[in-house]
Amino acid sequence: MTNLRQIVTQSGVQFGTSGARGLVASMRDDVCYAYAQAFLRAVAGAADTVVLGHDLRPSSPAIAAACAQAVRDAGKRVLFVGALPTPAIAYYAAVQGAPAIVVTGSHIPFDRNGIKFYRADGEISKADEQAMLDAGVQLPAAIAAAPLPPASDEPANAYVQRYLDVFGADALAGLRIAVYEHSSVARDILHTILEALGASVLPLGRTDQFVPIDTEAVRAEDIERAAQWAQEHSFDAIVSTDGDADRPLIGDERGTWLRGDIVGILCGQYLGADFVVTPVSSNTAVERCGSFKEVLRTRIGSPYVIAGMEQLAATHGQGAVVAGYEANGGFLLGSDIARNGATLKALPTRDAVLPIVAVLGLARERGCRVSEVTRALPPRFTASDRLQEFATESSRQLVARLAQDGALAAGLLAPQSGELANIDTTDGLRATFANGDIVHLRPSGNAPELRCYAEASTQADAEALCRACLERVAAQA
Repeated sequence: MTNLRQIVTQSGVQFGTSGARGLVASMRDDVCYAYAQAFLRAVAGAADTVVLGHDLRPSSPAIAAACAQAVRDAGKRVLFVGALPTPAIAYYAAVQGAPAIVVTGSHIPFDRNGIKFYRADGEISKADEQAMLDAGVQLPAAIAAAPLPPASDEPANAYVQRYLDVFGADALAGLRIAVYEHSSVARDILHTILEALGASVLPLGRTDQFVPIDTEAVRAEDIERAAQWAQEHSFDAIVSTDGDADRPLIGDERGTWLRGDIVGILCGQYLGADFVVTPVSSNTAVERCGSFKEVLRTRIGSPYVIAGMEQLAATHGQGAVVAGYEANGGFLLGSDIARNGATLKALPTRDAVLPIVAVLGLARERGCRVSEVTRALPPRFTASDRLQEFATESSRQLVARLAQDGALAAGLLAPQSGELANIDTTDGLRATFANGDIVHLRPSGNAPELRCYAEASTQADAEALCRACLERVAAQA
């Protein structure tokens, strides 16, 4: 017998900000079997059933089959739900009171994949990850994963009903919504949900070739494509998700994509949240807008946001509406919400559908276009991008140097923004300058990438800050 930590070291498949990630070539049957076995032994407890699903990456079914074999070999039943959005799987598992395993690489490059793990009450914590790493695992001499069983339709139906029950069949009546389908696992169910809420749907851009949509760093071709579609078609909004549908991409009638951290604020306002948790990288308009009683900042990653929501819920007690969101637009609901005579149950994992419905519903409620729904927010604008194939260790060394040398940080991050006013090392290095500009560098937790987040008083300035910073970093690398 060995422990999972040794297998992680040997394979290079390791925990990131949310779940295990690695190269597809490294995610062999034995590695995936070991991860699933460690989860069952260290986290899943005495549950006799495990919910299992996956995204649409070509490598995902084989990884799911290896995980399913580990579940069966542990004497437990596999409840296979097929290709479904991660939040739909997590929601169904919570309703069933069962743990879940979701095979997905989310938005990361095509040559990689991953596995997310859920307790019966939600995402595993960082403490759960450590327990899994320390768990003893025993692999069979050979792993012959049996074919996956037929998928149950019940989880998809439950996810659709979640929104229909609370928002009603006319919530989006009269709206024409374009859905950029690409290879998102939500491309069919999102269509179903929007139509169930009264919208007419225009499907666009469907492909069976995996597209790594990153909602924090939208590709230039997707920016151009949305604008072109807006000229070719008449729609009220265009929506999409990343690969596993826990992060939304929402565009207005002109095909202009909204920033995810702005989407989070709008969703919180629409749902009447009292307390909001969001990572340090999110737009400061959340504090400046005055809509929330308290905003708690955390490290980047849904486990940290969930821990923050639990902290606020414990502090403020029953009746307080606690929510969270990330800069990628994924929205986490930490409290049940009563609405239209029904209850929207808490779902403390990233969800793409709820913020999509909220932004469209808010525009309809205010009688304005989607492009106008942000006008009441303070004029703070963000941009983000990344240097790909930038070694994680190099990123960490760079951030450490900048944290120790304020003059170097000012010169590299934003030499035109005035004096360095503050450095925040909650997660990476976030520098605030005298003129209000903010530049934040952070090594990615999922891939060899260095991410840059910038904030300024205009969109053009934020984009210029981000672009120039990454150019300087690349030049000195």
